Amino acid sequence: MTASPFAILLPPSETKSTGGDGPPLRLDALAFDDELGAVRKQLLDAVSTLAADLPASRAALGLSERQDDQIALNADVWTSPTLPALRRYTGVLYDALDYQSLTRAARRKAHESVFVASALFGVVRGGDPVPAYRLSGGSVLPDTGSLPPLWRPHLGPALAGIDGLILDLRSSTYVALAPVPAAVTVRVLSVLPDGTRTIVSHFNKHHKGVLVRALLSSRGAPADLRSLLRIAGKAGIAAEQSGPRRVDVLVPAPTP
Repeated sequence: MTASPFAILLPPSETKSTGGDGPPLRLDALAFDDELGAVRKQLLDAVSTLAADLPASRAALGLSERQDDQIALNADVWTSPTLPALRRYTGVLYDALDYQSLTRAARRKAHESVFVASALFGVVRGGDPVPAYRLSGGSVLPDTGSLPPLWRPHLGPALAGIDGLILDLRSSTYVALAPVPAAVTVRVLSVLPDGTRTIVSHFNKHHKGVLVRALLSSRGAPADLRSLLRIAGKAGIAAEQSGPRRVDVLVPAPTP
């Protein structure tokens, strides 16, 4: 359980920074070790053992022969160096969040308030030290099967124990591991000149990353939807409430 007044749940990324400057993985250094530690160990042992069988690993992880370096990450998952989660995960959302350029105060807030979904770890805090690995929420491992039935009984109660406002930005694949019914979700909508609104797909993650950065950079923390919208507005983000627990971020339509 976190003592922070709000929490942001982020999706992970297929791509991750390699290497690291932290010691090898220790499960007791991760958030929710009591609730999730046993499943984490089961999956870590499963992927590291599976890595010895390249064809089986490729099939389970949906990889080609050109991606055998990703399987090698799993072989070394217990012994490779770690990085804080917000430095480990990469991609469009994380580029827009730009953790490295946050102020020291914003980084401290990120370490406490940001949680990253993970097929391998269930969820980790932004500052938790994790190794590089390859496993997706939709993967089916030979010894464990589909991941949602494995995670849901443990991850659901862990997430339910987070206090305060929860902003859930996870993709559907990771929501399936454990839904959070009381969380606030975000849509990104493109506004055409005639006022028509359409769902943004390509730049969806970018705008969510910009929103997360604004929330972390603000002096206060959102306690409810109204204060979340106020912080977004001060950061120049057009956002409005579109349901009891939903926020729409509005962006201009791209120029043809």
